[in-house]
Amino acid sequence: MDMAKTYEPKSFENKLYKNWQEKGYFTAKVDKSKTPFSIVMPPPNITGQLHMGHALDETIQDIIIRFKRMQGYSTLWLPGTDHASIATEVKIVEQMKAEGVSKADIGRDGFLERAWAWKEKFGGRIIEQLKSLGSSCDWSRTAFTMDERCSRAVKEVFVKLYEKGLIYQGDRIINWCPTCKTALSDAEVDYEEMNSNLWHIKYPAADGSDDYIIVATTRPETMLGDTAVAVHPTDERYSALIGKQFVLPLTGRTIPVVADEYVEKDFGSGAVKITPAHDPNDFEVGLRHNLEVIRVMNDDGTMNEKAGVYVGLDRQEARKRVVADLEAGGYLVKIESHVLNAGHCYRCKDLVEPIVSKQWFVKMAPLAEPAIKAVKDKKIKFIPKRFEKTYFNWMENIRDWCISRQLWWGHRIPVYYCDECGEVIVSVDAPDKCRKCGSTNLRQDEDVLDTWFSSALWPFSTLGYPEKTEELEYFYPTNVLVTGYDIIFFWVARMIFSGLEHMGDIPFSEVLIHGIMRDSQGRKMSKSLGNGIDPLEIIDQYGADTLRFSLSVGIAPGNDSRYTNEKLENCRNFINKVWNASRFVIMNLEGKKLPEIGTFKPDSSDKWIATRLNKVVAEVTKNLSKYEIGLASAKLYDFVWSEFCDWYIEMSKTALYGDSEKVRSEKLSFLVYVLGRILKLLHPFIPFVTEEIYSNLPTGDESIMISEWPLHDKRFNSKAEENFIEGVKEIVKSIRNLRAEMQVAPSKKLSAVLVTKVAKYKKGASIIEKLAGLTSMTVVSEKPSNIEKVITAVTGDAEILIPMAELVDKAKEIERLTKEKESVEFEIKRSSGMLANERFTLKAPAHLVEAEKAKLAKYNEMLEKIKAKLVEIEKF
Repeated sequence: MDMAKTYEPKSFENKLYKNWQEKGYFTAKVDKSKTPFSIVMPPPNITGQLHMGHALDETIQDIIIRFKRMQGYSTLWLPGTDHASIATEVKIVEQMKAEGVSKADIGRDGFLERAWAWKEKFGGRIIEQLKSLGSSCDWSRTAFTMDERCSRAVKEVFVKLYEKGLIYQGDRIINWCPTCKTALSDAEVDYEEMNSNLWHIKYPAADGSDDYIIVATTRPETMLGDTAVAVHPTDERYSALIGKQFVLPLTGRTIPVVADEYVEKDFGSGAVKITPAHDPNDFEVGLRHNLEVIRVMNDDGTMNEKAGVYVGLDRQEARKRVVADLEAGGYLVKIESHVLNAGHCYRCKDLVEPIVSKQWFVKMAPLAEPAIKAVKDKKIKFIPKRFEKTYFNWMENIRDWCISRQLWWGHRIPVYYCDECGEVIVSVDAPDKCRKCGSTNLRQDEDVLDTWFSSALWPFSTLGYPEKTEELEYFYPTNVLVTGYDIIFFWVARMIFSGLEHMGDIPFSEVLIHGIMRDSQGRKMSKSLGNGIDPLEIIDQYGADTLRFSLSVGIAPGNDSRYTNEKLENCRNFINKVWNASRFVIMNLEGKKLPEIGTFKPDSSDKWIATRLNKVVAEVTKNLSKYEIGLASAKLYDFVWSEFCDWYIEMSKTALYGDSEKVRSEKLSFLVYVLGRILKLLHPFIPFVTEEIYSNLPTGDESIMISEWPLHDKRFNSKAEENFIEGVKEIVKSIRNLRAEMQVAPSKKLSAVLVTKVAKYKKGASIIEKLAGLTSMTVVSEKPSNIEKVITAVTGDAEILIPMAELVDKAKEIERLTKEKESVEFEIKRSSGMLANERFTLKAPAHLVEAEKAKLAKYNEMLEKIKAKLVEIEKF
């Protein structure tokens, strides 16, 4: 047995992790004799580097999977990474720009060659960082959203949905990023408030009369594509104008006034311009009224030929020119300040343009319906339940999903066009020739699929779908998905409807939602604030276990948590405490042959700690089964620090330092039994240090990681012994409090008399003497009549008597209290003088006067207590 004097995580963490991997402890096995338990890791982007959000997410998953592994389940934690189309392409384009090279220069094949090289170089970086955290994933099954099996699944799913009429191509309004030059889903748009304006513009009647209508808009440059003005059907101000034609300023085109309930009567002028090609709501209005769709903007954010004289201008410059021309023409009525909730690209942060574009879409209504039902029928449970509302709100108001992206990195859409006859072929495998005319002149669709299209298939594509593999049959559906509340839309909903549609079953039975990590002030960690914490630096300085435990203590499902240095230090101190207590036990084991547990009679303290431990086992098991990580870690912290280290080990020293080798060996055997069970409970939270300590215990287990999770052990359970030792603790605490109140030095030994009807306290006298710092303790059933001049303390079933002379030196105590009395009297005189001075009471701020009054009251109270103590001392 060789355990270092001090806790140095660097000396064993990497070594232990390598050993776990080499022994295959992480590797999942299809074992029909066991119940499966599986988790798929939310795949981090290959552009990513480990941050505190990852660390929290992976720590929670690892705690769950280690717990389930020890419970005897056949566990699979399947890791992987996401190709992240937009983010990765942005990185590569930036890299190329620095070299003076563009996508056009090298072409699609050249770009993809670079992209795959970039993935090989950087794509595995975050995987290695996750290993340093202690993540016990089955790395042999590491998946990538663009690996061969996932790509095959993507194509199969696309073709099936297309053949069912659930995928279609059409001109619809989408979110467009002019910088990335790609479509975005609603979930890829970040909204933030911006200071802008509301421009009120006069549209004159087309019949030459003096009639006009005023519209209010936040985007005057898009008015060039207006095809109507809309008013609310019940708005009496405009009822006579419905159906009339008005002239669109700066263009000369005439457009009608239509009535539509979409319009808010109280917003702006109550009349809104309808630009179907540049606004999602206007697009829907246009469909209802059969309006023309005129797109006036190019993909790069410049104005096109349909914008007339503004062609070629950037959208911001076009806005300035349009406003200036409206003012010059007498059309601009007024400009109001307005706060706009503007959409930005989640990657490049450029303003998003809603634009009509020909894209590929998934028809969502038929897919959303069974996905909503699965949650309502409790087949899938959200933890906490309140997040079901977020899920339902999105799913019940869902729009068709734009799945095409104008990028090169990603899953290319499996659609082929015949340039001879125009035939469209949707196929998993690239066709050799046109099925209609036989031509070989075929070309594949240029677009790639939205990254989330492949991520939506993650729970089953990673297990071999579309093949009916053994792993897919055994581990699907998975058990729990662990993720932050910020990607319920992005990912969770899409996995649910994809699993139901393609597997005929839910992808997981539970969704555990956690919050985000914030800084000590409660702010979200970000580069702009400079408040981000690098988990790798924490691991390097404190070790992975300290970081993991600090992330698990105090968290609750769905709630954000704060990172503080104090919390980190407390967790390191806790692990140090565990290390030192374990080392104490292990040092005493040297050369000892211990009796087998159960072959001897444990003493009262043994039965007390075993009973308390049984309760902790039950509570922690229940907490972890319900994913209450924070509650479980807090209970372990309190039990290990206080009851095991501060009480049980201290109680054990009487036996360990006694004369009986038999008693010593039995005590050590029980210490090993208790410590082993504690380490098992702690293992999911702090796997490295528990493995290192456990390997030094004579347990016979190969590794704590594959040992059995503790169960209730009724052999040593004793409510009577638990109550007895709790009584002993209460007596010791009372004596300690007396010593503190009387300012008795810890080194000074006292004697005491314990008056109690509980005869068993005679048996516990030696423990009380040691823990309370007594030379002796006499246990009697009746209070002796000849005892005088004692200080008394009372517990639930005992009275403690300590000779006053032993607690204090009467002369010195009188001297000390007299000086304290004089000091307080001086403060009373000073404070009373200030409050008697009108210059202070009338001119000083009220809060200072009140504070001085509070001080005086406090000093008077202190004086009374000191006088009472002096009277009491004088009696002795």
